[in-house]
Formats: sequence, structure tokens, C-alpha cells
Amino acid sequence: MTTRHLVDPERLGPLDRETLLAYAIPVARDDYDPRDVILYALGVGAGLSAEIDETNFLFERRLQALPTMALVLGTPGFWPMDPKSGLDWPNILHGEQRLKLFAPLDPDGTLIGETRVTDLADKGPGMAALVRAAKQVRTPGGTLVAEASETWVVRGAGGFGGARDLPGESLPPVPQRDPDYEIVLPTSRAQAATYRLSGDRNPLHIDPATARAAGLDRPILHGLSTMGVVARALIHACCAGNAAALREIALRFTAPVYPGETIRTQIWQDGPALHFRADVVERAVRVIDNGLADQSLF
Repeated sequence: MTTRHLVDPERLGPLDRETLLAYAIPVARDDYDPRDVILYALGVGAGLSAEIDETNFLFERRLQALPTMALVLGTPGFWPMDPKSGLDWPNILHGEQRLKLFAPLDPDGTLIGETRVTDLADKGPGMAALVRAAKQVRTPGGTLVAEASETWVVRGAGGFGGARDLPGESLPPVPQRDPDYEIVLPTSRAQAATYRLSGDRNPLHIDPATARAAGLDRPILHGLSTMGVVARALIHACCAGNAAALREIALRFTAPVYPGETIRTQIWQDGPALHFRADVVERAVRVIDNGLADQSLF
């Protein structure tokens, strides 16, 4: 994510590699029901568009769970806020997010998530460190439901040594032609306040003082809430409103969204593969790029 943030020079220093790798990220168990599914959908803006019917994400009688809800299920909140993690959480930016579903999410159930740090990269002394964490979400019986990975940019935390880049393939750019679909969806001014009730209590998204300390005018929308808005756009444009047909989604965050702004998602379809990017309409700022998704039925 490229945005203007202020780095506190007193907090700068190399990432404590040993402390982070030794930190036991809590295993999280979520017993959820239709109320939680509806609350999550509201937190990613479902129901705000006057042009798109999203009753199936908000009405318990024929409820669909959005696939991106797997990102908040089985997650112990924003765990870098625990001082024992060794991470300087105010200097963390969300860089990339990936999600793969192995089964559609039920509108109620119990899921258990285990998260671990898998890779680190060092951009050099005084530069950023990259942290990749992966999560597996399973039923109590052990059936794998989803896998997710996220990459964080920790400002000023380089200099601990090691590889300069994370392993794995980079996300591809979108095609060099006009998009096949374009979906414009609003967000609400209260969207970050609603989304945080699904588990991410990072004060950057609710507290004006924390936002100002980070060099922002006001609290920003969670990156994963923005991702949920874009996933809804993909579902409506390419999956005929069937949430279970969106089986995989990955993207790069490039700038924050402020609650109340409008998100325009552009989509290129190549068979089951979907390429996409998203902009904030009011500021003409790209907020998501290099998006790649897979739409097919289980």
C-alpha cells in the first residue's frame, strides 16, 4: 500500500526476527450464525447500492455467506498489537491478500483457524521489512475450508538480514485492453465502525487521534473491507450473484479508502479467471491493483 504515513523515528529499528518467529499466534475458534454473516456483509457494504439487490447476503431466510468472510473467521484479531509478537504495529501496512476456498461457507457453523508466519524479507537498514503470514481454516473435524495469506510491509524494520524478496510468484498486471465489466459500489461513513465488529479492532480504523498520528486526515476503511466490496463486485458481474462461485481471490493494496467513498471495480474475464483493479471515484485514486480471482462452482 502506498500512502502518506509518518514513521516515528523513536520506534524505528530492525525487526526482531527471533521474537516474531517464536511468537505463538493464538488458535482462534469461531462459532458463528446468520447474525454474524449479516453483520459481516454490512461491514463490506452490502445493501448500500440502489441498483443491486443483495437481499441474499442480508436476509436469514435465504442467506449466502460471502466467501471473504473466511478472512475474519478463525482469526485472533489484529494480533501484531500484542507486544509479545515483536512487531511495531503502528508502522504496519497491508500489502497483499490472498484467499482460496475449498468449500463454500455455510451461513452458520464452527471454524478453527491456525495462523503462522511463513516468510520474511529484508529491504535493508532503515527500509521496510516484509512479513507473510498464512492461515488455514478448518471444521472441528479437520476438513480444510479455506487458506489465506497476507503480506505486511513494516516500515523502517529492515536491517535484520536475510532475503530481500519474499518467495513465490508476483500477482499479474491487468490486461492492456478495455475492461469487460465495471461495477460501482458505495461505502458508508459508518462502514469501518461496522466492519471492526467482525474482529479487527485496529484503532487506525475508528480513532481520529490514531489516524492523525499515522499521517492520515481521518480513520480509513480496513483493507479487508475494501476487498469485500470488490469481491461483491466480482460476484455480481461474473457469478450471477452466487457467492459460492467465487472460489479464489488475490490482490495488492495500493492506497486506502475513506469510509463514505465510492469504489469502482474494473474486471477482465478470461474463462474462469478474473483480473481486476479498483479506484476511488471521488479522488481518482487506485486502491487495489493486480487483482486475480477464480470463479467456478464447487
